[in-house]
Amino acid sequence: MRAVTRPLHELADGFVDLNDVARGDGYLFVRDGVGFAGRGVAARIPVDDAVEFLAAIEHDDRVGATNGPIALGALPFRPGAAADLVVPAVVVAKSADGREWVTTIDESDEPLVDRDAEPSPTGASWTIAPEVAVDTYLDAVAAARDAVRAGTLHKAVIARPIRVSSDAPIDVHAVLRRLKSTFGSSHRFSIDGFIGASPELLVAVEDGVVSSFPLAGTTRTTGDDELDAKLAAELHASPKNRIEHAAAIEMVRDTLLPYCSYLDWAPEPEIVKVANVQHLGSRAEGMLSRPHATVVELVRALQPTPAVGGHPRDAAIELIERVEGFERGVYGGAVGWCDGAGNGRWAVSLRCAELDDDRRSARLVAGGGIVADSDPRSELAETQAKFQAMLSALIRP
Repeated sequence: MRAVTRPLHELADGFVDLNDVARGDGYLFVRDGVGFAGRGVAARIPVDDAVEFLAAIEHDDRVGATNGPIALGALPFRPGAAADLVVPAVVVAKSADGREWVTTIDESDEPLVDRDAEPSPTGASWTIAPEVAVDTYLDAVAAARDAVRAGTLHKAVIARPIRVSSDAPIDVHAVLRRLKSTFGSSHRFSIDGFIGASPELLVAVEDGVVSSFPLAGTTRTTGDDELDAKLAAELHASPKNRIEHAAAIEMVRDTLLPYCSYLDWAPEPEIVKVANVQHLGSRAEGMLSRPHATVVELVRALQPTPAVGGHPRDAAIELIERVEGFERGVYGGAVGWCDGAGNGRWAVSLRCAELDDDRRSARLVAGGGIVADSDPRSELAETQAKFQAMLSALIRP
């Protein structure tokens, strides 16, 4: 394989939106306008072989200091599960410093932007139904709470799935545009029918610098700034949510430290507000020891964090699989990209939807962390708030 990277302006006139490159049948991973959109498939490769595979591609970089070919994909929730990444035939990239380029493998002729492929409004009919009975979910929350009270767990995350169905195909291109308008600062992705907008950075690596931003602890937003500020203060002071959050940041810290020459983390969590909910979040950043671990190695080490699994991890996963009543798949796993130097950025697979092949239905999953004083009905309300992120993007009656 041979890849060539050129400035974007040599191949496209005017502004190019990454969502319009990906459209409904391409690939996307972007946050705040920075990221990648791909078209076509040059290869599909096991995730653990991805960095070595990309490094072996001959690369003619006519821009300088670019990522070159990349691979994108999603890892399942289950730690160590097999997964393949996609190496797009054409990738359009936008970097934080304002540079834009196109990397093409083996002179692919995939068109970058189809000006005629505009999303069109539809008048579809929709149904929403739980895939697991609400009583099953409430019982699962109670089981997790009781396990924490008994001292066998510090925390477990319990989730539930719903099914959204339409009498017309779901327009992925339109969904991506709506996610951009509402959740532009989240990690937005579209990979083989798996779409979403995750607010949580699992891990990123850029030239030896490693960063993570775990979120745990949630309250709602209301549209009223004064009330939202009051709810945020209550969240920050909540013993239940602080315990839940501490488990997440401590696990990230303890997992990353052996790979780092130094690692700094925030002493107090901050409030992370998105359109539908508010979270507690703690930033961590450090420098990897040489030789640098790759971003894929770090994803494997971290995932799943207590923010989506629990602590201790193995005991929490055993309880989750015993009481939830469904198979999580990629929900609660990780989604992102890597390059041939081991750089990359991976988000936790949250606020997401898995579309069926005919794109007339999608599975959505939402959950929350359960500790000793968790109330099942309150946890149910939290999942309902979290579902709104994808429901508002999908459903257009």
